[in-house]
Amino acid sequence: PTVASVCKLWKSEIHAPEFHRQRRSTKHAQKLIAMVQARVELGTGSTKRLTNPVYRLSVFEPETGNWSEIPPPPEFYSGLPMFCQLVSVGYDLVVLGGLDPNSWEASNSVFVYNFLSAKWRRGTDMPGGRRMFFSCASDSEGTVFVAGGHDNEKNALRSALAYDVSSDRWVVLPDMAAERDECKGVFSRGRFVAVGGYPTETQGRFVKSAEAFDPATRSWSEVKEDFLDCATCPRTFVDGGDDEGVFLCSGEDLIALRGDTWQKMASLPGEIRNVSYVGAFDGTLVLIGSSGYGEVHVAYAFDVKSCNGRKLESPEGFRGHVQTGCVLEI
Repeated sequence: PTVASVCKLWKSEIHAPEFHRQRRSTKHAQKLIAMVQARVELGTGSTKRLTNPVYRLSVFEPETGNWSEIPPPPEFYSGLPMFCQLVSVGYDLVVLGGLDPNSWEASNSVFVYNFLSAKWRRGTDMPGGRRMFFSCASDSEGTVFVAGGHDNEKNALRSALAYDVSSDRWVVLPDMAAERDECKGVFSRGRFVAVGGYPTETQGRFVKSAEAFDPATRSWSEVKEDFLDCATCPRTFVDGGDDEGVFLCSGEDLIALRGDTWQKMASLPGEIRNVSYVGAFDGTLVLIGSSGYGEVHVAYAFDVKSCNGRKLESPEGFRGHVQTGCVLEI
């Protein structure tokens, strides 16, 4: 913000997408992990006492080990919406949907936090009726993709949307081939991929299939029926990048897709046996989880090549349950 305030030309340069791309290509971009994390009561040693947890935005800087908190959007000083989604687009952090903490009704709200200005702005609400537990991912450049979830009647959805952050405009996309409630979204190799989920008639029984949307052709691929290793909740599914492949926590193992086969990469430490979030960047996976329900959450980093893991330090105030998160480069 200091550099951008020098003059209009400097502000234009700092905000230009080309400046962002150059910083990344020359390895000057800073990696951050932003998370929707439950606030914990200091000194309790666990989160069991929080029957109605309050969620806030926390930020972890892997290079320095620093943890910090982002002020909430103006409308959510009492806590972020439960089950909201979080994605990054350039310098922006986008918070979508969830249950309003005051009314407990499903919300289609969109809030955008800009790291250059350190300010929030309200975006245009998601169109097409309220939806919950949808998949969400971005191309990191300018567009957020949303697909699946369920409506107010608990009907699983096939519909999909795209949101242009800079123009604050939503576009309706073609429907997916399958209904996908509680599916996971990732952006991989130029396509938005909707993984797993379940249809209305088999509520809670997850499928192993996936399908991908190509923005260039504006069409969905054929459904790949046995994409996942087993029919499980795909919450921990993550794409490691073009050269690293995809990963998933299955039972007590961290597994990786090698070719068409899922293989065990490492055993999960007991402290994070229940993994709530996985982030990937530069050949590293950051796993955050707990040993059981209500226990404190801790973080581990795994090297993709060596499969070695190490525990990351986290202050006492940043050990609450992580609902969702995303990796940013700023």
